[in-house]
Amino acid sequence: MMKQAWKKVVVAKIEMQAAALLSLGKAAAPLRMMIRSVTSGDTTNIEAQAARYYWPHMMGPEFRRDAGAGGLNALLNYGYTVLRAATARAVVAAGLHPSIGLHHSNRCNAFALADDLMEPFRLLADCAARRIAQDRGDAVDFDAKLVLARLTRIIHEKARLHDTAVFGVAETGKTDSSGGLDLAKGTVP
Repeated sequence: MMKQAWKKVVVAKIEMQAAALLSLGKAAAPLRMMIRSVTSGDTTNIEAQAARYYWPHMMGPEFRRDAGAGGLNALLNYGYTVLRAATARAVVAAGLHPSIGLHHSNRCNAFALADDLMEPFRLLADCAARRIAQDRGDAVDFDAKLVLARLTRIIHEKARLHDTAVFGVAETGKTDSSGGLDLAKGTVP
């Protein structure tokens, strides 16, 4: 059951990455084809294969995701921290134990389940960080933090940790018609 749940998370993440690329006018078909190959537990690591396609198309051919680097990577780290916190709050509010994950497991990680469940929503931080870098540069300054902190609003008000909401966002490129995240603009209300 845990492996099937992780498969759904990986499929949702790749669907969301495809939606983000599509909103930028970039080819999403390769990601959609990869989805067909995701196995129970993602034993063939399609998630990583999708990332190798996604990052250069999302951030540019020279971009390399490096959690220890500055610049755009630091913006992403800040955005992911915001998402992790929002997801951890949602996990606890749902009465679940945040340290018991589907895929992520480490005795030192008190938020393994939050790390698992936030995967499909990472593109929210990706789109916001991309837009911040394009508009103002890649410094993690007060204004950038303010924009990225608004991601919690998306998680709590718009997104649901449920398949239909995840796929609904992936299919439309927006959280809903009331002004949610516009993937093409990378804006957060």
